[in-house]
Amino acid sequence: MPLVACAASEPQAAQPRADEPGPLVIAHRGASGYLPEHTLAAYALAVLQGADYVEPDLVMTRDGHLVARHDNQLDLTTDVAAHPEFAERRRTRSVDGVELTGWFSEDFSLAEIKTLRVIERIPATRPGNARLDKSLEVPTLQEIIDLVKSLEKSQGRRIGLYPETKHPTHFQHLGLAMEEPLVEILRRNGYHSRHAPVYIQSFEVENLKTLRRLTPLRLVQLFGSGLPYDQQVIGSALSYAQMATPAGLQAIAAYADGVGPDKGYIIPRDANGNLGSPSDFVPNAHAAGLAVHPYTFRAENNFLPLALRSSGNPTERGDLEAEIRAFLDAGIDGLFSDHPDIALRLREQP
Repeated sequence: MPLVACAASEPQAAQPRADEPGPLVIAHRGASGYLPEHTLAAYALAVLQGADYVEPDLVMTRDGHLVARHDNQLDLTTDVAAHPEFAERRRTRSVDGVELTGWFSEDFSLAEIKTLRVIERIPATRPGNARLDKSLEVPTLQEIIDLVKSLEKSQGRRIGLYPETKHPTHFQHLGLAMEEPLVEILRRNGYHSRHAPVYIQSFEVENLKTLRRLTPLRLVQLFGSGLPYDQQVIGSALSYAQMATPAGLQAIAAYADGVGPDKGYIIPRDANGNLGSPSDFVPNAHAAGLAVHPYTFRAENNFLPLALRSSGNPTERGDLEAEIRAFLDAGIDGLFSDHPDIALRLREQP
């Protein structure tokens, strides 16, 4: 089945730019199924594969720079633990209400982070990526923008940015609020209108509401489990489950243009680990005028529904195409994938 837009008879969601294909294929942390996540190499490969958008997760440095890491805990994806000059920086701190021990981006200047090298987050699952350990740098948001703009010229097409603000309440409490620096760097690079090829996403709510006051760029409310951390901090009982109701989605539409749910909100898995029946999430989101971009589509067996696995080996690839087809049938408007080329092949099929 080719990637096609949802049927015209369904309620219409927020639409992508007229010159963008759809459904959108968003390279999750770059082409992270092939190269270490959040590196210029992974973003470049994703673009060369044809991805519509690349997704940098953003954290703050001590001196106020935005860099691309999935977490502010640097030892998860860099070789910081092997740097004796930073040994005393190892500490235990609370991040979004969870006690963590390691090295954290907010304790490092950009110059110091530039001395680190990236390591693969899940080396047992992606040993090919791990062979590149310690060969790639941590990029800044500006470096990612520069890469995207240069590839736009060589590829002759628009390439979008889909940044996520990571731990925004945590950074705000450290005096490193992310919203204004993010909007400013995007503005300086020409991304300042609703028609710009940018979506900004967050698992928090107040962060997005602040961004809505600062920029007309499109915003996406992510969905996890439990309560958004900022809601816990302010004493609100608002949960992701409440936000996923028709009334909750209507409320989101007052400050965001789309929603990025975990796949289980759209098609939950049954007791055997296989895909069940689609929920009402997509039609309810569309009725609120929200685009739906679920995460994360990965090709390795241990990420796939049981029936779509190729073997008992969790690192081998299974039938990701079949999983994507099921979600396309459910009416999604785009998707995040570590393997964007697979989704793109579906979209190119007649």
